[in-house]
Amino acid sequence: MIEERFDSHTLAIMNFALDRVCAEARHGEEHATRKYVAKYIIKCARSGRTTLSELTEAGQQALTKVTAAAE
Repeated sequence: MIEERFDSHTLAIMNFALDRVCAEARHGEEHATRKYVAKYIIKCARSGRTTLSELTEAGQQALTKVTAAAE
């Protein structure tokens, strides 16, 4: 599980980044969109990049991809 891989501080930042990115998206509250963005945030965190700005940037990149695919 994801909780076993990251400490509570990192998990909180990851959740905040996910909420921040999805709050501004047109379909940000849809499960599929949040799941796609979350995968990118998790991948970023696993690579050791765990600051809020790094995780938010990863989420925004994912959102750009999912938005472009939907259009």
